[in-house]
Amino acid sequence: MQDLSIITNWIHNFLSSLMPGWLTVTVECLLIGLGLLLVYALLALFYIYYERKLCAAFQCRLGPNRVGPWGLLQSFADMFKMLIKELIELKHVDRFLFALAPYLVIIASMLSFAVLPWGNGLQIIDFNIGIFFLIAVSSIGVLGILLAGWSSNNKFTLIGSLRSGAQMVSYELSIGLSVLTMVCLAGTMSVTGIVEQQSDLWFIFKGHIPAFIAFVIYMIAGTAETNRGPFDLPEAESELTAGYHTEYSGMHFGFFYLAEYLNLFIVSGVASLLFFGGWMPLHIPGWDAFNHIMDYIPSVVWFLGKAFALSFVIIWFKWTFPRLRIDQLLSLEWKYLLPINLFNLVLMVVIIVCNLHF
Repeated sequence: MQDLSIITNWIHNFLSSLMPGWLTVTVECLLIGLGLLLVYALLALFYIYYERKLCAAFQCRLGPNRVGPWGLLQSFADMFKMLIKELIELKHVDRFLFALAPYLVIIASMLSFAVLPWGNGLQIIDFNIGIFFLIAVSSIGVLGILLAGWSSNNKFTLIGSLRSGAQMVSYELSIGLSVLTMVCLAGTMSVTGIVEQQSDLWFIFKGHIPAFIAFVIYMIAGTAETNRGPFDLPEAESELTAGYHTEYSGMHFGFFYLAEYLNLFIVSGVASLLFFGGWMPLHIPGWDAFNHIMDYIPSVVWFLGKAFALSFVIIWFKWTFPRLRIDQLLSLEWKYLLPINLFNLVLMVVIIVCNLHF
């Protein structure tokens, strides 16, 4: 397996030979920030096109097919249109909080981005409480949504933000317990440590039934956490026009739009990290020749391929199931997912203590 830390270490040593230490760190932070912004924008454009094409396939349509070959430039055209749209200033709103809300949503997804293990040796933040940090920073996004709904001084945005707050706070419990179940199996909260624990077999296979239950609950809760159908009540067009971002225009609306798609990638990336080995290739004990062939595939390809495949499942949910009512949505979490998750966590601990896992 190629170790990309060789490249990053070479860049660090090259910069260190040209400038003092403090300036080296500053330049590296700028380069990482620019790289994150570039990847963030490209992934958002890809996901917009990806969902449109999948939606069209589910509905027996062609999808984008006019701008560029196979409609590949449609997302770029939409991006430029969004960039030149006017930012409309509204009366009777809390101007500071109204402007702050979309940036909080973007900051939450950018910080979560930094924890993901993109490849072998290609990770921005790597420390022993990486999973704890990921859960903490990802919860900032709900503050932006609540502020957007309240500061807009509109009954539709307020209802949408309250729905979203109740939904995200509720389903964060299931996400946290599913993550905790896999952390118990790994024995560490380090992202690199979790990936390395799956070098012989991915956790979805190693953890028996509790790992599979945790994966199913994580996917359901992750879909709800990103406000995607059938859990898209905060943005229900038929009831709330556009929900908490009704009053936003131009790039401020674009920030919410980008964050929704990037949160889809983050949920999928964390699922690939916890259950499918992150960037780790598929290794089967005893199949040395097969494992050797799998090692030739670049680690970045493994991670992105798993994330895109899991995103396909979440998009499939949206275009398959009808939207739930708010009481059904909260009942699903508090009456079913949360008790099952608590029992599943205890079951995983028993399996670990009795050494029953592979």
